Amino acid sequence: MPIYEYVCADCENEFEELVFSHDETPPCPKCGSRNVTKLMSAGVVKTESGTPDLGPMPPMGGGCGSSGGG
Repeated sequence: MPIYEYVCADCENEFEELVFSHDETPPCPKCGSRNVTKLMSAGVVKTESGTPDLGPMPPMGGGCGSSGGG
């Protein structure tokens, strides 16, 4: 039972929904409209070690221009 991402064409609300059938179209939880479109989701690629490859990680650091000192 996958979780799909949808966007409502009437109120532009984006939401996720657990669906039991690929033909099922859930109503928008905000306005109740069934005028929703399934969004394309990014997939996760498994590596040989079995751990997901999430791509390059951002650099670690203090952020916001800090020099890392306290």
